[in-house]
Amino acid sequence: MGTFGRSEIFCTISPAMMRIGRAVALLAAVLAAGCAGGGVFRQYEYQEDIYLALDGTATIYVNSSVAALDALRGASLDVSPTARLDRDAVRAFYTTPVTHVRQVTQSRRNGRRFAHVRVDVDDVRRLAAAPPFRWSRYEFRREGDEYIYRQTLGAAAGKDVGGVGWTGKELVAFRLHLPSKITYHVNNNGVDNYLRGNILLWEQPLSERLTGAPLLLEARMQSQSILYRTILLFGGTFLAVAATFVLVIALILRSGKKRKG
Repeated sequence: MGTFGRSEIFCTISPAMMRIGRAVALLAAVLAAGCAGGGVFRQYEYQEDIYLALDGTATIYVNSSVAALDALRGASLDVSPTARLDRDAVRAFYTTPVTHVRQVTQSRRNGRRFAHVRVDVDDVRRLAAAPPFRWSRYEFRREGDEYIYRQTLGAAAGKDVGGVGWTGKELVAFRLHLPSKITYHVNNNGVDNYLRGNILLWEQPLSERLTGAPLLLEARMQSQSILYRTILLFGGTFLAVAATFVLVIALILRSGKKRKG
């Protein structure tokens, strides 16, 4: 696939705004992983949140039990409920030539330890080269006035982790946080997975993900970022107000000159 043009890159979110958004996303992800059952956030045994930019860069938040990381992605972590999370091992697992680990934290739920990892990606189309994300094929391209994102999930690592307290009701989730207005998306087994704004959610039972049941994440979006349109709208409003203010001042000054005359 070809590179993106300068005008397309200009439409992406500024670095400062992306840092703010990613910090808020990390807080939300940690809260989601740590809230009790029946709360505002639904609990998942494994969850990926992809924050995509129009230039192909992305930030991914992985929130997973240690057992799910071992079983689904083939990590070699201690799944014992009394073991402390080896953050260095998690960092090493997610550090690759195409992924950059920014933060590793942990929590505990249902007698199991959970890892929370933030990973920055230079080009989402190369993400399958990183072992933790190799179970997917990633496509991201522009067609006409739209961008298309497609992620096809295949086989999991299928590693046996023994009895870790799973009941068979556990779920995995994949969220897409897209940078512009969504024009089309593929539903999850006939269930509409549109959450709100520019967020899509796909769910799958952990048991199906363990056996590698296929899952397709696909969405089309407009070629101009939501933030860019917001800035243009705000800028236009500001210029209109400024122009009105200047006009009023000019009329007042002109009226004063007429009185003196």
